[in-house]
Amino acid sequence: MFNTLGNLLSLTTYGESHGVAYGGIINNFPAGLTIDFDKIQYELDRRKPGQSAIVTQRKESDTVKFHSGIFEGKTTGTPIGFVIENENQKSKDYDHIASAYRPSHADFTYDQKFGIKDYRGGGKSSARETMNWVVAGALAKQLLSDIEINAYVSSVGEIFCEKPYQDLDFSKTESNDVRCPDAETAEKMISRIKEIKKEGNTIGGTITCVIKNVPVGIGEPIFSKLQAELAKAMLNINACKGFEYGSGFCGAKMTGKEHNDAFNTDFTTKSNLSGGIQGGISNGMDIYFRVAFKPVATILRPQDSIDKDGNPVIVEGKGRHDPCVVPRAVPVVESLAAFVLADLFLINKTRNLNNF
Repeated sequence: MFNTLGNLLSLTTYGESHGVAYGGIINNFPAGLTIDFDKIQYELDRRKPGQSAIVTQRKESDTVKFHSGIFEGKTTGTPIGFVIENENQKSKDYDHIASAYRPSHADFTYDQKFGIKDYRGGGKSSARETMNWVVAGALAKQLLSDIEINAYVSSVGEIFCEKPYQDLDFSKTESNDVRCPDAETAEKMISRIKEIKKEGNTIGGTITCVIKNVPVGIGEPIFSKLQAELAKAMLNINACKGFEYGSGFCGAKMTGKEHNDAFNTDFTTKSNLSGGIQGGISNGMDIYFRVAFKPVATILRPQDSIDKDGNPVIVEGKGRHDPCVVPRAVPVVESLAAFVLADLFLINKTRNLNNF
């Protein structure tokens, strides 16, 4: 299984939703960085279940324990090993789908690929895997202390935050359950999610991420361009269906004259339709991208499906599930962005003697 992320800086993970624990090994993290453990736990708390009425009510502390790579509060340069124990598994909630395939879920493909299906919470396909990524990303954020990474929910269903990110106060992102920094839009999003939850249904949305203060030169052409590495990381998030950066798909409607970012004399650009990346390399402007998430596949209402033998069955979700995944995915997007940048930042250090 390809369970390693990164090139020079790498994260290898393990764990299942209803197993004993999740955990990982981070290789090639630089030595000598003083770690703020409270900041790491804060990021995990942002992601964990049970934090509001519009997310799954599974109760987990998601407390991380470090087993190696950190001594007297500082990184040692050796592999950083960590573990997060599962505490609130309710595997019986999944007994009814032991031999059935849930529509649009990973049940069928995992079973066909590996010849065995862990039906308890989706096993390895569960979004609880993202805890590992948040730990790694929280460490990467501390390595990249001068870089600001802010993600927020920019849409839920047909409800969009119409304000450009430049007009938003990111300090307000955590002020509401849906993690949208625009209070008026956030209220509408929360109401919509609550309606969907009452129906036993789910809904999708988008997350926008803005990265400031990235120096010029980050990104590795030809096949590890900055936008490509960000896209790969984001498209590995459970329920992710799309990624666009800068002008994205809207850029396809424009002419070159409209789209080109003219230079100022200080090497900044008058516009930023490039999204802070040109030729796969950061140009010093804000990097911004948007990630699209589908509705969660498990819904609490009857659906036609089939079992392992191809017989028609009715499946209905039971237990604790997110009616909308995007609020809890915000710290995941930030964490993966941080890890990608840290990896490419370290690689960039090897490209030019002037970087030393």
